[in-house]
Amino acid sequence: MISDEFVPAGFEPPTSLATRQFRLEPLGPQHNQADHAAWMSSIEHIRATPGYPDGDWPPRHGMTLEQNLADLRRHADHFTRGAGFTFTVLDPAGNDVIGCVYLYPSASEEWDVTVQSWVRADRAVLDPAVADAVARWLTTDWPWKRVDRCGR
Repeated sequence: MISDEFVPAGFEPPTSLATRQFRLEPLGPQHNQADHAAWMSSIEHIRATPGYPDGDWPPRHGMTLEQNLADLRRHADHFTRGAGFTFTVLDPAGNDVIGCVYLYPSASEEWDVTVQSWVRADRAVLDPAVADAVARWLTTDWPWKRVDRCGR
C-alpha cells in the first residue's frame, strides 16, 4: 500500500496498461540492458521530444550500463514508495523496450502531476499514441485532476 503526499493514502497504483501497439509495466533493474540500448540509440530524438526542455536528459554522451542500472533502481524505489511512477514502454509481446513514461510530482503548484514520455527514434510514429493513451489512463485509473502533459 502506498502512502505518500503524491498519491492518496491507500492508493494502489496501476501496474500495467496494454494497447494493440504497446504495453507498459513498472521500470526496474530487469530492463537495464534493453532500456539502456533504447535511449542510447535515440538521444537527440528524445531531447527533441516535448517535455524535455531542460536539456539535461538524456545526457548527450550517454551513461554506462552500471549508471543506468543505478537510475533504474532509483525509479523502482520511487515506485515502491509512491514518490513517482516510471513505466517502461514495451512492444506488445513485451520483448523490446521502445520507450518510457514518467509520472512525477510537478514543480509547479498549478499541476498535480507532470507526465513525460519518450519513444525510440525508430518507433517515433508511436509517440502520439503513447502520450494519448497515457493521458486517457490518467483520467480513469489515477487520482490526479491537474495533469501537466508537457505541451502534448
